[in-house]
Amino acid sequence: MKVVSKQMDKLKETEKKIEQFSDILDSLEATEDKKKLLWKEIYENALIDRENASMLFTDAYKQMSGGMFEHATLGAVMTKYLERMGKSNEQILKLAELIAKAEEQRARVNPDDLFAQISGDGEK
Repeated sequence: MKVVSKQMDKLKETEKKIEQFSDILDSLEATEDKKKLLWKEIYENALIDRENASMLFTDAYKQMSGGMFEHATLGAVMTKYLERMGKSNEQILKLAELIAKAEEQRARVNPDDLFAQISGDGEK
């Protein structure tokens, strides 16, 4: 029962992270909706991949019980799980870079637009 409860808590936490990420994407007004949807899907997949790899790693770690045979057998598998978690982290970092660039573009001031607004030419 504890395992199910922990999994439900992790699922709720993941859903909360995805919701917060969606809020960040919603604040990017100049970014296309298709791009936002793709970024959200990438983020969601990265979180799920990381969680799944973490669960499998933990399960394999528990099975090792310190014996050389278990270590030799499970060591390569555990390495793959760690690599998957690392790749998921890299995907999340890349998304953070893309979002930062999108925010920079939004914050960038076009001198011509600014002049038009000041001079009243931008009003119609």
